[in-house]
Amino acid sequence: MSELERIAEALERLAPAPLAAPDFSASEAFVWQTAPDALVPVGKVSRVDIKLLIGIDRARDTLLANTRQFAKGFPANNALLWGSRGMGKSSLVKAVHAQLLDEGSTLKIVELQREDLPSVGRLLALLRGAKERFVLYCDDLSFSHDDEHYKSLKAVLDGGIEGRPENVLLYATSNRRHLMPRDMIENERSTGINPGEAVEEKVSLSDRFGLWLGFHPCDQDAYLAMIDGYCASVGLSIDPEILRAEAIEWQATRGSRSGRVAWQFFCDLAGRHGVAL
Repeated sequence: MSELERIAEALERLAPAPLAAPDFSASEAFVWQTAPDALVPVGKVSRVDIKLLIGIDRARDTLLANTRQFAKGFPANNALLWGSRGMGKSSLVKAVHAQLLDEGSTLKIVELQREDLPSVGRLLALLRGAKERFVLYCDDLSFSHDDEHYKSLKAVLDGGIEGRPENVLLYATSNRRHLMPRDMIENERSTGINPGEAVEEKVSLSDRFGLWLGFHPCDQDAYLAMIDGYCASVGLSIDPEILRAEAIEWQATRGSRSGRVAWQFFCDLAGRHGVAL
């Protein structure tokens, strides 16, 4: 190999050619990966039917309406789904997408990992020129005091000088309404030279989401209704009193009630009764 060829290969590794536009018809969902950059089609998305999501009616209806507007080409808001763990934030995003597909939409969903946020500019450049519309989905989003990834997220929310691509919407889930722990916010306010500015940049990031949808702990009735819904969906018939007693004992041993705990109990129940899911 000549010296010029070696130099050319080295330069290509330092500055690789732009990623070719993928075949978006290959799947309804993609995962963004880096090193090297690639949009990987997802063969089968893991999700539950939207009818099985109990106790989050307002969040469900609001997100569904917002997504439907966007899929039809009308204005819509980026959404932050925040609140208690295990209450269906991630499940709702995927279920809403499935509902739109059932309605005949060609809307795509692209999952972006929090650690890949610095590459979001390259992803947006790839999606900007596509004719399809995309929900960019970032699960379990949060930032520590020395985390600079939040600056990359502004490229999606504000879009910089180019603006956010008209065909891209961001849905993020987080246990924290302001995307950072409350004690960290209070600490920076108390130690900053200018307390008001110490956390303004990070806290204001959540303000850039047009929709805030809160998810709160469920009560016992909602927890039992979730389990009843799961059982009905697979035709599993169990004496109501026995089911109630076992379900309450399960959540007592876990020390919490949530949609996730209800699903875990149902998986155990279905397994014990020989029902395949």
